[in-house]
Amino acid sequence: MTVLDYFLFAAILSIWGILIVNLILTVAGYINYLQKSRQPAPELPADPPFVSIMVPAHNEGVVIVKTLQSLLNFDYPKERYEIIIINDNSDDNSAELLAEMQKVYPHRNLTVINTDQTNGGRGKSNALNIGLKQARGSLISIYDADNTPQRSALRYLVAELMNDDKKAAVIGKFRTRNKDASLLTRFINIETLSFQWMAQAGREKLFKLCTIPGTNYVIRRNILEELGGWDVKALAEDTEISFRVYQMGYRIAFQPLAVTWEQEPQTLDVWFHQRTRWVKGNIYVILKNARLLFTKAGRKIRFDLLYFLSIYFLLMTSLILSDVMFVLSVAGYVHSDLVGFSNTLWVLAILAFVISTFITITTEKGEMNFKNLMLIICMYVVYSQMWLAVATNGMVGYVREQIFHKQAKWYKTKRY
Repeated sequence: MTVLDYFLFAAILSIWGILIVNLILTVAGYINYLQKSRQPAPELPADPPFVSIMVPAHNEGVVIVKTLQSLLNFDYPKERYEIIIINDNSDDNSAELLAEMQKVYPHRNLTVINTDQTNGGRGKSNALNIGLKQARGSLISIYDADNTPQRSALRYLVAELMNDDKKAAVIGKFRTRNKDASLLTRFINIETLSFQWMAQAGREKLFKLCTIPGTNYVIRRNILEELGGWDVKALAEDTEISFRVYQMGYRIAFQPLAVTWEQEPQTLDVWFHQRTRWVKGNIYVILKNARLLFTKAGRKIRFDLLYFLSIYFLLMTSLILSDVMFVLSVAGYVHSDLVGFSNTLWVLAILAFVISTFITITTEKGEMNFKNLMLIICMYVVYSQMWLAVATNGMVGYVREQIFHKQAKWYKTKRY
C-alpha cells in the first residue's frame, strides 16, 4: 500500500465509524420513540408554575403576529404564563404590529421590549438576557419568532419538567411548516425528522443527553441565573448553555409530544448563511469546552464533545479526501489499490443511510412515501455535499474571525 492508500483507508474508517455511530443513535432513538408513545402523557401539578415565554425578534414583522397568536392560544392556564417579545433593534413594522396586538389583548400578560442600537442588535443571547431581567416566571420558555407551536406544547414541556427535580430543562420537537415550498425545504424536513429530533431521542436513550435547541423548550429560572444567563459570544447559544447545564449535574429531557412548527430557509443563500452560523457557533462551543474532554468535570459532556469533534473535523476532512480521490481516480490522474474497495463501501454507506433515514420518518404520519424515499437517496449525493461546503465555509470563517479579532456576525434568517 502507498501513502495515499493509507490516507484513503483512514478516511474510509472515519466515515464508516461516524456512520455506524449515527445508525446506533437512530436505532436507539426509534426505540425511545416507541417506548414514549406507549407512556401516558405527563400531567401538570395542581398548582402549575408561572412561566415566562420569551421571544427574541429582529425584523420579524412578516411572522410575528401569527407566532404571538399561537402563544396566546396555549391550553396552559392563562393566568399562569406571560409572553415577553424582545423586539431587538428592528427597523421594520414589528413595533407597530406588536403595539396593535397589545391593544387587541389588553388583559393578557403581554410585554413588548423595544431595544435600540445602544442596548440591542447584538444577537439572540443578548436579547434573551434583556428579556430575562423583566421575566417574572420561575420557569423560562423560549420560542423563535417564526414558530407556531401546538396548543399543548407548553403544557407538555412544563409537566415533564416538574416530575423530576434533577431536570434543568425539557425540550420538545419541531417540524417544518413550509416543507412543500421548495426542494430545499423538503430536504430540511427529512433532516429535521431523522437527524435532529431522532438523534436527540437516541442520545437521551443511550447517554441521558439532550442538547437544548433554539426554540420550544423550558428551563428553570434559578439555573439560568446561576449560569449567569446566555453567553453573548455564542452564536449557538443553545448548545453552549446545554454544556454548562450538564456540568452543573442536571439533566435535559426530551418530550416529543411538545411540538412546534417553524419556517425553514426556502432558498440556498439563506440556508447557507443560517447553517454557517450554526457551524461557527458549534466550533466556538467545542473549543471553549475542549479542555474538559478528558477531565472529571467534562464527563457528562464527553460524548457530545467527541461527537462534535468527529463531525466538524474528522468527518469533514475524511469526506473531502474521499471526494477528491474519487474525482481524480475517475479522471485517471491517480491510482489507488483501495479505490474499488472504497467505491464498494460508498455504495453500502448509501444503502445504510437510505434505509435508516427512511425508517425514522415512518414515525410521522404522511411522511412514508415513494417521493421521500427518492429524496433521501438524493440527499446523500446532493444535500450531504452542500453540508460539506457549509462546514468548510464555517470553519474558515471562524478562523478568520479569530485571526483578525472580529466579533462573530449574527445573520438574520429571512422569513416568508
